Amino acid sequence: MAGLGRLSLMALWVAQSGLQGQEAIDAALNARIRTEAMERSQVLATLHQLTDVHSPRLTASPTYKAAADWTVAQLKAWGLTNVHLEPWDFGHGGWANERCSAHVEAPWKGHLAVEVVAWTPGTQGLARGKAVLLPVPEEPTAAELDAILLAATPHVRGQIVLVGAPKDLPAVNPTPMPPRQSEEALAKRFDPAAPPSAGRTPKPKREGALEPKEVNARIDAFLVANHVRVRVNDAALRNGQVRAFQNRSYDLAKAVPTVVMRHEDYGRIQRVLADGLAVTLAFELENRSYPDRTQGFNVVAELAGTERPEDVILLGAHLDAWHTATGATDNAASVAVMMEAGRILQALGAKPKRTIRLVLWDGEEHGLLGSDAYVRAHYGSFEAPLKAFGEVVAYFNMDSGAGQIRGLGAFGVPATAAVLRELLAPWQDWGVKGASVNPNRPVKGGGPSTDVVSFSNAGLPAVNLVQDGLEYFEYTWHTSIDTFERVPPQDVKRTAAVMASVAYHLAQREQRLPFFTRAEMPPVPKAKP
Repeated sequence: MAGLGRLSLMALWVAQSGLQGQEAIDAALNARIRTEAMERSQVLATLHQLTDVHSPRLTASPTYKAAADWTVAQLKAWGLTNVHLEPWDFGHGGWANERCSAHVEAPWKGHLAVEVVAWTPGTQGLARGKAVLLPVPEEPTAAELDAILLAATPHVRGQIVLVGAPKDLPAVNPTPMPPRQSEEALAKRFDPAAPPSAGRTPKPKREGALEPKEVNARIDAFLVANHVRVRVNDAALRNGQVRAFQNRSYDLAKAVPTVVMRHEDYGRIQRVLADGLAVTLAFELENRSYPDRTQGFNVVAELAGTERPEDVILLGAHLDAWHTATGATDNAASVAVMMEAGRILQALGAKPKRTIRLVLWDGEEHGLLGSDAYVRAHYGSFEAPLKAFGEVVAYFNMDSGAGQIRGLGAFGVPATAAVLRELLAPWQDWGVKGASVNPNRPVKGGGPSTDVVSFSNAGLPAVNLVQDGLEYFEYTWHTSIDTFERVPPQDVKRTAAVMASVAYHLAQREQRLPFFTRAEMPPVPKAKP
């Protein structure tokens, strides 16, 4: 055994497991799935409801609850069972923006493109003031920040403050993602002999620099103390895109009314201020707090298993979204796809042996909160399992935009990918290429993430959909242009078909999806400081 190469060892492992070419594929059902998905699809109708009608879907907001209630009603209408909302403790009151008006009044007059930062107060009417620049660099030390704030103190009281030094952005994205992943890239991604991806290397931090969260907290405290009327942040994005997140404290008393302004408007104001001219700005922001809305709500629905109902295949996506647009590619398209996969199987009268469960998460954008609460409540972890821990056959997660599925990436062993690869094989004519595995348990809170981490961190079999990126990370991710128009209809229809097929065939297998043995399970990763 010691003399075998890595590829030979993997081939032996797969062969000994009896997995090579052994998957029973129901070709007739797959043909019916294709027809239902492509000719009688409801995925765009679902997407329309979630984006155009029931948005924004910010956690703990009335519109999120309305979206969740609509989803429950729709799933019941399709005939799924055990459809319900499952609450969890968010720990903060809700918030919503109801009106946003931003204008420059001098030395010119015109509308300004802004988005409101969540969990910040409103202006209580029209807020008018002089624009003052607070030239904070990207990574200040404590001494540098203190000096900037001290110098600004005589000028900011009762005014409107632009926070951040001018940023120079390239006119064109220097590393655009191709519309579709190339055959070469996909072959490399799904090569069984390829080592797991090392992930992104974090940018080295400037020596002595404060953490961004600390910088922001100090600036907010300074602005509150000086009764600043409005804080304005630079979107620092190309082509008019705006991203606006939240006041991280969720405490409205710790922030002034805050907006993010498109880079083009922000830059113009800064340049005029540099000429020595005064700029007068006016804002009217109506924000509403909902202190009694402290719960989040996951949506759950099932196609009950006929022989082994306690075993579950979970199909998941997060229903919540940021408030700057309608959250179409992040993540209503994914929700619509997973709902459509369930609808297709129900419409075809499929009778899975194991239970196929839809789980649509709340609070993903705030730290995977809904999925983490679900895992802790139902499954525990590998080291401290609850009764149902061993019932999870696999969790499939979709959260990489609206591009078509091209494969699957699993937390597991090579045999995990071997099974998934065979279940995907009937869809090769659509460009679905394969499956790969990563044997490492991820760190929760280790950077940008998605709900799959709640499962794989706990030691549960978790699978991410690998998709065409299209415009996702470059343009739509968390931005003001994340709308219905950015979703390619054929892509979401195809992905729903593939997921319906994979879920059904996994539910029919005599054996569970191969996974780590108790001795093979990777250790709990250390949390990053």
